[in-house]
Amino acid sequence: MSSRRHQQASDPAVHFSDFFQVDPRDLESYGAFNISLVNDLPLFIDPFLLFNSSKAEYQELHAEIIRYMRFLRDRSVAGEVDSGLLRAWFHFPEIRQNWFGFSQTGNRGHGLGSKFATSLNNGLRSVFSDFGEETVTESSHIEKLTLISTGVGRDNISDFTTNLILGFLAEYTRGFAERHIQAPWRREFMLPNVRFNYETRSWVRESFELPTLNDDFVLLTPVDILTRDEAWINRPELLERLPSLAAALPDDALRSQVNQYLMQVLPRDPKATEKERRRAVARVVERFPQVLDYYIRDKEEHGDRAEAVAAERVNEVRAIFVEQIRDLVHSLFATQFYDVAGATYQEASDRLAFMKDVIENKGGHRIFYVKGKPIEREADLHILYRMTWFATPSDVSREVDDGRGPADFKISRGAADKTLVEFKLARNRQLERNLEKQAEVYAKASDSTNPSLKAILFFTGGERERVLRILKRLELEKSPHVVLIDARSDNKPSGSRA
Repeated sequence: MSSRRHQQASDPAVHFSDFFQVDPRDLESYGAFNISLVNDLPLFIDPFLLFNSSKAEYQELHAEIIRYMRFLRDRSVAGEVDSGLLRAWFHFPEIRQNWFGFSQTGNRGHGLGSKFATSLNNGLRSVFSDFGEETVTESSHIEKLTLISTGVGRDNISDFTTNLILGFLAEYTRGFAERHIQAPWRREFMLPNVRFNYETRSWVRESFELPTLNDDFVLLTPVDILTRDEAWINRPELLERLPSLAAALPDDALRSQVNQYLMQVLPRDPKATEKERRRAVARVVERFPQVLDYYIRDKEEHGDRAEAVAAERVNEVRAIFVEQIRDLVHSLFATQFYDVAGATYQEASDRLAFMKDVIENKGGHRIFYVKGKPIEREADLHILYRMTWFATPSDVSREVDDGRGPADFKISRGAADKTLVEFKLARNRQLERNLEKQAEVYAKASDSTNPSLKAILFFTGGERERVLRILKRLELEKSPHVVLIDARSDNKPSGSRA
């Protein structure tokens, strides 16, 4: 297939249903998430949802993940893993075709390279040498590897899990495509690492007919194995709950040792920061890794809540990045927002002006609210902004680091025409410092000849006043390069007037 989208030129296309002309209700009834094909969405597969599911197919997937981890553990403990086998068994590409994760732009991440492979191999032959042989927990859990800071983090486990169930995801997508996607928009792809052959100790490749876009395949994922932010078993919660968990340990000797060590390392200064307290607790976990199994057992015992918590988080993502972004894109499309031409500064400035108008006067502010509350993360704001740039002759790069820290966006057309855009929430505590220095430093590092644009979104009158005071102190209150966007919900026209 060519790189063009499968959509009429007059229609905006952002999501899977747009590009492949699929009724979103068909995706919903199939159980798949309607992914964006413009930018990754902040979701990932939680392996605990496979373990805790009532679906036999999911439980089998989890069992296969643990089987492969036991295989790796045995090879690591036996000292059989040389550099070649490290690459063959521990290295994995990023499965960008599911369009989930936290990539800087589009859907390209970094994959599981040498750092992950080495950390996992070292962990399995030392602190996690008993992986797969636990007696405290009902099952082994791959998330255990993230509970001690060994270089294997949450994003690594998400990518690792996706690789280990790639065959299932490909078959799941093929089933939907055969029923709902036209034949010219499907193609055979040979996928690596689909199934592990334990006799030959090698990964097997298989061919699947999948949806194709831009000469690449696209993968769908079931909604009921997705979550956002943190997996059900996660290190931040472990560190938060460790003191209470330690007090309830059923092993008397272990309980006494852990509690005694806690008393030694916990800061006694009442002014100690939360970061200092967590660092002290982390030392306890590293000294007594046995507590990990008791934490995991507690999570297993309360596993009935995992599905409900994940569903709520996924619904939040769907509300913001699917349903509300679709409304915003159609609103912008109707105003010829995507017909803007000119140099990058003018294009970026005009797009901000259009976006400001839609948010302030045409009901677009609703995109930033979930259950009546405004979004709290600038990362969400960045994704929303990036998704409004899908139709542009310019190159739009997110969080580009040219040597002095990452700028939120760089809009460029060749080396001579670059514009940087900082897109911030008014509540950001570093806003004044950012306005004063940050964007200009980034502009010099990027050799940008254009002024930097600074867009600030506020949700309350108090936030607006704070921003105005900052701008006055910096003598920027009349600057054309600073764009304030009023996203308040209590001062907008009614739906009929809008």
